[in-house]
Amino acid sequence: MTSYPSELISNGNPMDAVVGGSRAVRAGARTGIGGTAPAGPDCGTGDVAAQPRQCLESIKSALEQAGSGLQDGARPQVIRTDIDDWKATIDGRNDYSRDVRRVATILAVSRFENPGRLVEYQADAIISDWQG
Repeated sequence: MTSYPSELISNGNPMDAVVGGSRAVRAGARTGIGGTAPAGPDCGTGDVAAQPRQCLESIKSALEQAGSGLQDGARPQVIRTDIDDWKATIDGRNDYSRDVRRVATILAVSRFENPGRLVEYQADAIISDWQG
């Protein structure tokens, strides 16, 4: 098995240092993106459509830094506080990549550390045209 050096990807969030993590880590053609929460003015508004879009914008940015894009997203994991709002989450994701058929997981938790947060995403991607 070939070993590739890891590239740590940050968006400058000070929480990376607090939790000891990175926004994403790329090793070869694979990129793993950690828990991505909504940020910005709509984060605490309870807007079930805006929050997934904010998460996806952050994921898109991390993938672009890794030399990839949403088209290479292979496995999004959606974590919600209210599983009954799953459809709004999927609709928001489909605005970004409706035609990319991927393995997906949606699950619910009781709460996040920020009480206004309704959703968080994690993702794995495989760069389809990667030349190692």
